[in-house]
Amino acid sequence: MIKRFLTASLVLASFSTFAQTVGKITDPVEWINPLMGTASKPALSNGNTYPTIALPWGMNFWTPQTGRMGDGWAYTYEADKIRGFKQTHQPSPWMNDYGQFAIMPVTGKMKFNQDDRASWFSHKAEIVKPYYYSVYLADADVTTEIAPTERAAQFRFTFPKSDDSYVVVDAFDKGSYIKIIPAERKIVGYSTRYARGPLPKNFKNYFVIYFDKAFTSANATRGRNLAKDTLELTSDHSGAIVGFKTAKGEQVNMKVASSFISIEQADISLKRELANDNFETTKEKGKAVWNKTLSKISVEGGSIDQTRTFYSSLYRTLFFPNKMYELDASNKIVHWSPYTGEIKPGYMFAGTGFWDTFRALYPFLNLMYPSINKEMQEGLINDYKEGGWLPEWSSPGYANIMIGNNSASVVADAYIKGIRGYDINTLWDAVTHGANNEGPIQAVGRAGVKYYNELGYVPYDVKINENAARTLEYSYDDFTIYQLGRALNKPKAEIDIYAKRALNYKKLFDPATGLMRGKNKDGSFQSPFNPFKWGDAFTEGNSWHYSWSVFQDIDGLSKLMGGKDKFVSKLDSVFTLPPVFDDSYYGGVIHEIREMQIANMGQYAHGNQPIQHMIYLYNYAGAPWKTQYWVRETMNRMYKATPDGYCGDEDNGQTSAWYVFSALGFYPVTPAVDQYVVGAPLFKKVTLTLENGKTVVINAPNNSDDNRYVQGLKYNGKEQTKNWLSHSNLLKGATLDFDMTSKPNKTRGTSESDFPYSLSTEK
Repeated sequence: MIKRFLTASLVLASFSTFAQTVGKITDPVEWINPLMGTASKPALSNGNTYPTIALPWGMNFWTPQTGRMGDGWAYTYEADKIRGFKQTHQPSPWMNDYGQFAIMPVTGKMKFNQDDRASWFSHKAEIVKPYYYSVYLADADVTTEIAPTERAAQFRFTFPKSDDSYVVVDAFDKGSYIKIIPAERKIVGYSTRYARGPLPKNFKNYFVIYFDKAFTSANATRGRNLAKDTLELTSDHSGAIVGFKTAKGEQVNMKVASSFISIEQADISLKRELANDNFETTKEKGKAVWNKTLSKISVEGGSIDQTRTFYSSLYRTLFFPNKMYELDASNKIVHWSPYTGEIKPGYMFAGTGFWDTFRALYPFLNLMYPSINKEMQEGLINDYKEGGWLPEWSSPGYANIMIGNNSASVVADAYIKGIRGYDINTLWDAVTHGANNEGPIQAVGRAGVKYYNELGYVPYDVKINENAARTLEYSYDDFTIYQLGRALNKPKAEIDIYAKRALNYKKLFDPATGLMRGKNKDGSFQSPFNPFKWGDAFTEGNSWHYSWSVFQDIDGLSKLMGGKDKFVSKLDSVFTLPPVFDDSYYGGVIHEIREMQIANMGQYAHGNQPIQHMIYLYNYAGAPWKTQYWVRETMNRMYKATPDGYCGDEDNGQTSAWYVFSALGFYPVTPAVDQYVVGAPLFKKVTLTLENGKTVVINAPNNSDDNRYVQGLKYNGKEQTKNWLSHSNLLKGATLDFDMTSKPNKTRGTSESDFPYSLSTEK
C-alpha cells in the first residue's frame, strides 16, 4: 500500500512539473483573458481596462456596460448588473468615451431606462474572448452573444418563451437621433456624446441596425419616457425599443455598424464586413484574424500563468490608436476630420496619449507590426494638415491633458526603425513646428517654449505647471528631432540647435540632492524641495521617478550623479527607500501614489510611465545583472492574467508593451535610436515572425524561476558581451542564445564598450 502510494505520488509530481510548462501554442487567442485589469476603481487601478470585444485596431469596440451612462468605468469586475452592451471608443476611464451607444435585451415589461433594464449576471455565466462575448442576463432570461468586425458586429439573443421580448437601443444623452423602420426591420440613428473636446459641431457617430425577425411593436423613447405617435426622434436623449414574440430558446439575430460620416456609410461598412455571414462565420473570422495577428510572436516553455499573462498583455498592445478611417462605396480610404468636420481622403487614427505610448508601445509596433504604424504615420500627417499640429493626446481630436511634445519621438522612431512610404518631410515640418511654438492649448506644441528656448528650461516660478517634467521631456524630444534630422540629411546648421537642447536636462540637475529639481527663472532652484513630492514640478510622479527621464544620455546622467558606482547606488535606492510621499500638490492621494505605496518595491512606481524604463539603466553602468533581477521581479509581482492583473493604469498598450518586450529579453530605453537594451528573457523559446519574412529566435533553454540571470549571450552563434541589440540587425533575422543561470555573472557586460547608446559618448 505504501509502495503504491509513493508511486502515485511520483507520477503526480512528474505530471505537475510537466503541466506547468507550455509547449508550442497553436491557438494563442484562447490564452487571453480580456478581464485582466478590470478589477479597478478611481482610487486604485489594477489596469483600468474593460473587456474589449473587437478586432486589432478596429474602429469600433464593444463591451458589456456595468457603469451608468457617461461613467468612464464602463465595466468593473466587482459589478453584478449589466445595463447594456456598449459600442465604445474609450481609451481609458480618465479620458472617457465618444460616439457611444448601447444595445440591451429585456423581457416582460417594456423597460428601457438604464436602471430599469439592468440585469443581474454572474462571471460564471460569462464567456469573454477578444472575438466573442456571451453572458446570461438573469432578470431577462436572455443570453446575449457578440461577434465583432472592424466597424460592425453581429449580436445573437437567445430569448425565453414570451410575448414581450424586446431589444433596447440607447443613443445616449447630450443630443441623439433615432428612427425605426419596421418594414425593413431596421433602426438608424446617431449619438453626439463626447467627453473630450471641443469637436466640430457636426460630430456624430451614425449607426444602422438590422434584425432578422419582424417587430411586433416599435417605440421611440425620449429620456425616461416613450415618445408618442412617432418612430423618428431628435432629442437630448433618444432611443428605441422594439418587441418580438419569441418561443423558448429562439434566437434573434442583429447586425450593427457605425460611421462617423453618415448612416449610408455605416450601411456600406455593414454590408462589406458582414455580407451574408451568419453569426458563427463572423465569430470564426474574428478568431482567425486574432490568431494571425498574435502568432507573429510564439512563446514556448513558460508556465501556464506566464503564457496567459504574455498573450493577455500582447492583446492589449493591439488596440490603440484605433482606426478612425472608413472605406467608401468605391473602396477608397476616407475619414471624418475631428479638426475641420469635413470628409477627407486618407487615414486617421485616434485614442492614444503619446506621453504614455512613445516609450514602448510605438517601438513595439515598429518591430512587430510596422505596416499598421505606417498607416498611423499617414494619419499623423492628416492630423497636422487638418489641425495645424500633431496631437499629443487624441480623443479623437486634441485633448488638453498631459505634457510633453512626444509626438516627435513617435515620428522619429518610426523613420529611424526603417518605416518608409509616406511623406516624412511633412512630418519633419510638423515636429519642428510643434517644438518651437506654443499651441492653442497647453497639451499641443510646447507650453513654456519661450522660456525653454531662452533659458534651456521651463521655470518653476512662472505659473506653468509640471515645469521640470516638461523640461526633461522637451530635452529628449529635441534629441529625437536631431536624430530624425540626421536621418533625413538635414543641414547641420538646421539641426545642431536640437542637439544642443538635448543636453538641457543638465540645467535641472541639483548636485546637492543628486536629483532633478525645479529651477526658478533667476537660476535658483525651487525651495523648499521635497524629492518625495508628487506633481508640482513633475507629472504624476516625484523627483525620484523623473530624475531618470534622460533617455538620450544616461551616461551623461551617470556622470552628473558621480560616476558608475554612485549611479548604480542611486538606482538601488529607488527600491530600498520607503514608499513615503507628499500628496499636498493634489490635495489627496491619487491612485498612482497608492499603487506605488502598496507594491512593496520602495519608490519604484511601475504602475505609471515615468519610471518604467529605469530598471534597464543598470546596463549603462556595468551592473546588468541587477536589470535582470528586477525585470523578472517586476514581471512576477506586477502582472498576472487576472482581473487585478496590472499594477496601475494599463494605458493604451504601454504597460503591456513593457511586459511583452521584457519577456522577449530586451527593451527600447531610447526610442529614435537603433538599439534595444538587454534584460533577461522569460520563456525557454520565443519566435518572432517579422513582417519582412525574417525570423528572430530567442532561445533560453535553462530558463526557470531560479535561473533569471544571463551567464552568456550568443548572437547568431557568436558570443556577445554588449548590453544592447541592434534593431536593424534583428530585421535581417537572428538567433539569440541566452545561457541562463541562478547566480549573476558580474563580469559580463561591465566594460564601457558594452554599454548602450548615450548622446554624450557618441563617436
